[in-house]
Order: sequence, then C-alpha cells, then structure tokens
Amino acid sequence: MHQKRITIAKTWFVPRMTSKYIAFAMSDMQKSLPLIVAMRDILKLVKIKKELKLLLNSKQIFVNGKIVRETNYPVHLFDSLSMPAVGKFYRAVLKDKKIGFKEISEKESTERAYKVIGKKILSGKRIQINLSEGKNLITSEKINTDDFIVIDNLNNKVKSIKQLKEGEEVIITAGKHIGKIGKIKKIEEEGEKKIAEIESKNEKIRTDAKNLFITN
Repeated sequence: MHQKRITIAKTWFVPRMTSKYIAFAMSDMQKSLPLIVAMRDILKLVKIKKELKLLLNSKQIFVNGKIVRETNYPVHLFDSLSMPAVGKFYRAVLKDKKIGFKEISEKESTERAYKVIGKKILSGKRIQINLSEGKNLITSEKINTDDFIVIDNLNNKVKSIKQLKEGEEVIITAGKHIGKIGKIKKIEEEGEKKIAEIESKNEKIRTDAKNLFITN
C-alpha cells in the first residue's frame, strides 16, 4: 500500500521529494503514519522493509502494548512504540509541528492518554466509552465526553481522569499553532464552538478547544 510522497500529511517527519511513492497507514491515513515510516524513515531502526518484517514475525514490536504484525500498522500521535527485547521504548510526539518520537521508560510505555469523544449505554447499565483513535472501553467509572483519560495498556483499566479546564497544561494538536504548549487561561462558548485562550511562552493564543490535548 503506497501513496505519492507529495500527498502525505504535513505532520509526517519525512521529505516529500526524495522518491515518488511512500507507504501509507492501514487506516486513519491523515492522522497517523505507517509503522514502516516510523521505524525506517524517522527512528532509523531498520533500513529496509524486510528487516521490519523479521522483527514483526518474531513478535518484537508493540504499539500501546499490543503485538504488531503489519508493516503499515497505523501509529498515532501519543502512541507508545516498544521493542522490549532490545530495551527501546518511544512515544509519538509533536516536534516542529510534525509527528516525531521521544525515548521513554518501559513504565511510561505501559500507559496511553486518550480523549473521550462519546458515550453509549449498553445492556445491564454498562457504559461504553468511545475514545480518540477508534478505541472503545467498557467501564463503570464516571467519565464524560471531552474528558481525557490515561489507560493502562496491560489491563485496559482507567488510571486517571482529567477535565479540560482553566489551569491545565495542554498541547495544540491542529491548526496554525500546532505543537505549541501552554496553560488554559479561559474557555468560552462561541456559537457551537468552545474557544480556549492559551498562554504559551508569553504569547496568548485562541484556538478551538477540540484541538487541545492535556499533557500531564
């Protein structure tokens, strides 16, 4: 599965003009990058696709604690990418407005933060929480839409819950201020939108609250 390099998302940390084609992710192509691009072009952990396939076949690569078997598996912003056999653990983060990776500890790799985008009541009064990146969770925790939760990848349990409110440190994940980090000064409703005012390095930024992700 390939696409023309010139059409790749602006958040990819790879050059657009070095060759005509590049792999694309199995799903959510505009918000993720394929594992092969992460491993070969950004992290430089493999040189060719065959090397990656050998690692996948030997079950050495995990994304958010899940064994990965596909070279084009989608890696999203804030996902953990782990190779426990060689002691390498990474988090997908924003660097210079693009998706890059920072090295993290093994303990950090067992957690992943998500935004709650919806709720659904199931039979038996169970509640299904719909999360960013297509993940769902059945829980009895009191969680609301637009909350942010941290999940333990090992047991799929909620570790913490946070609300988007004044004083929270956030990162802007879309728009012209993508990648900037700051604290929420206030949130106001403007029509159907919620607009947040962020203070970032003595700069005041106004952005749609849907573009924010809590960082701590």
